[in-house]
Amino acid sequence: MKNRLELLEQLQEIDVQVDVMKTAQHNLQSDMDGIARAMDDAREVLASLQARAAQLEKDKAELEVSHKTELENIQRSETNMKEIKTNKEYQAVGREIAAARKQVAELEDQVLQKITQLDELNNEIAASRAALEELEQNTELRRSAKQEEIDKVQQDIDVDSLRREVITKELPANVIKRYDNLRAQRRGQAIAVARDGYCLGCNMHLPPQLYNSLFKCEELITCPHCQRMLILKHQPAQ
Repeated sequence: MKNRLELLEQLQEIDVQVDVMKTAQHNLQSDMDGIARAMDDAREVLASLQARAAQLEKDKAELEVSHKTELENIQRSETNMKEIKTNKEYQAVGREIAAARKQVAELEDQVLQKITQLDELNNEIAASRAALEELEQNTELRRSAKQEEIDKVQQDIDVDSLRREVITKELPANVIKRYDNLRAQRRGQAIAVARDGYCLGCNMHLPPQLYNSLFKCEELITCPHCQRMLILKHQPAQ
């Protein structure tokens, strides 16, 4: 029985260590996912800027068409004025030309605004593209380094998994099942140390008769409070 308890203790040490490594591996994978998200975010920013630039180009082109149309209307009206014979018609056409010239001036101002906005936006696009290119280069290096860490942790997990397999073959199936169930119920801790009359798993006092039974190592004894399997450990000498 003593050998069985020692094997269970070793099994728990391995399982706790594997749990820690799996947590580390999960965190590394989260870092990898974060790197990928940063890339996606940078691409989205660039795509958004490019979409805005495309819309500005479209708006500017529409304004330029309207500007050209108004100029043609002015030219046509000025040509028509030569054929007008009444003062009333002349004044009416003159008002149309004045309104058209005002519209032309407003359109020119709007076109200049679009050009200014496009210049500023193109500078943002250039900066965003440069940042993305730099991020792509750094990302590859960072992802490669993280993957190496993940692979190294996996190698260590595989080694411990083989050690676990060796140990479980030396223990009865019903004991392994009981151990696994306790691990699931007790946050990964199926084995608890008993010392000075206490279960160190739950810090509860053990019945004296039960505690004394631990010295005999004749059977697997569980804590009546937390149900963990108990292993007797004496206080180390000072």
